Amino acid sequence: MILPAEKELRAVLARFAQARIEHDVRPTGRTSRDLEDSTYTLCVMTGARTVEQALLAADALLERYGAERVSSSRQDETLAA
Repeated sequence: MILPAEKELRAVLARFAQARIEHDVRPTGRTSRDLEDSTYTLCVMTGARTVEQALLAADALLERYGAERVSSSRQDETLAA
């Protein structure tokens, strides 16, 4: 699987969250389509079959990106010393 860029993953998660909230508050045909579209995009982006799996995968990816930033920052500090 090709890993999504962190910025793109965060944008899709935000879009999903907004669609979910809007649909829960006032369900309409538009909110239903927005939720389906953002769910599909999130599942494709994470290689998951369900939204629950996609959210778990997204959390794991964001944790990985954070760990990579910390590691990279520490390497930069070591090289500068």
